[in-house]
Amino acid sequence: MKSFCIKTLGCKQNQLEGQIIAENLTNEGFKEAELQEADFFLINSCSVTSQADSTVNYLYNNAKKINPNIKTVLLGCVSQTYKEHATFPYSNFNLVLGNKEKMDIVNYIYKEGFFVGEIIKETTFDNKFLSNPATTRVSIKIQDGCNNNCSYCIIPYARGKSRSNTIDNILHQIDLVEKKGIKEIVLTGIHIGQWGLEFNLSLIDLLKKIETTKIPRYRLGSLYVNELDDTIIDFLSNSTKFCPHFHLSLQSLCDKTLSNMNRNYDSKSALKTIDKLHKKFKNPYLGCDIIVGFPLETDEDFNITYNNLKQAKLSSIHCFPYSRREKTPAFDLPQVQDSIKTKRVEKIIELSKDLHKNFLLRNKNTIQEVLIEKKSKKTNLYSATTRNYIKIHIDDKNDNLRHSLRTVNLADYELM
Repeated sequence: MKSFCIKTLGCKQNQLEGQIIAENLTNEGFKEAELQEADFFLINSCSVTSQADSTVNYLYNNAKKINPNIKTVLLGCVSQTYKEHATFPYSNFNLVLGNKEKMDIVNYIYKEGFFVGEIIKETTFDNKFLSNPATTRVSIKIQDGCNNNCSYCIIPYARGKSRSNTIDNILHQIDLVEKKGIKEIVLTGIHIGQWGLEFNLSLIDLLKKIETTKIPRYRLGSLYVNELDDTIIDFLSNSTKFCPHFHLSLQSLCDKTLSNMNRNYDSKSALKTIDKLHKKFKNPYLGCDIIVGFPLETDEDFNITYNNLKQAKLSSIHCFPYSRREKTPAFDLPQVQDSIKTKRVEKIIELSKDLHKNFLLRNKNTIQEVLIEKKSKKTNLYSATTRNYIKIHIDDKNDNLRHSLRTVNLADYELM
């Protein structure tokens, strides 16, 4: 029996695809194994930043050091963007597959060579999904690709144009996981706000259908702030299934930087939407992505973003320094020094810690529903998550609480 070890980098969609790849290989008789014992080492790569590329190189070198005879397979976004950074050492790998090809891994695993199609020409959604999820919260892939052209982003080259799964396929997947006892799903994609464009539909049309299913809870993946209009905010605020957990793809809250990024909103409209979310939902979790050190970003520009983030009273901030990607418009703009980027990241991280602490304090004495997840073998405690994404630990001797819902007073728990 042949064995494999897989390492997946990057976003939730990539994580889901890594699980599907592993399941497909297992169904074909492969055994998942530790690196030192495996016949194949698969790296399901991410190419959002240059650090992601470096991580791939590290993983490759480490694998060959531990297991010199292992067959190495590069999958996903780094493979797909070979034209955008052709200096990457693809020839080191026995097999290289693009984002479409990797989902048919069983047809390629014994081959050697380079198999990467032109994903920009893809017009249909590839409906591959996880049949037997091992997690308590299950991701459902509803969309792939992105039609935007942000000046810093390599993702359209890696994922192609936006392509949507059909409502029938999505509802079928939800029905399958619900029958397995799953209580919560996460709708994932590269740009889920663009779901339904090919069908002359919008995300709210899909959400209305999901409301009719038996699944008790659902979350949304990352959204552009300008995609949260009054209609969808009002709809979600009246839902008994939606978990008030928003992850906003903000990237900046300085108008000059947003314009240079080719984002199609300004800071005033973003702050207005965030204020609506605070008012329409009780203690919503509001997270966001922020890029600092974008080309031409001055100290004044950064301080505008920083102060607007404080004003927005977010729950947390995922901050990272701008990373140059070849063939993107921002690559040739005047760059900010790495040392300045580092200081700005550190400042945003400290702000995020304060904001998250305040968010937890606002929730401390509330009564909330939690989804009970796995029980730690080390601590013998269950992990559990509220609808607004607060983590707690539950001490209970019952060993069969996973996948169950419970109402608790958060005053009785340490919030994380």
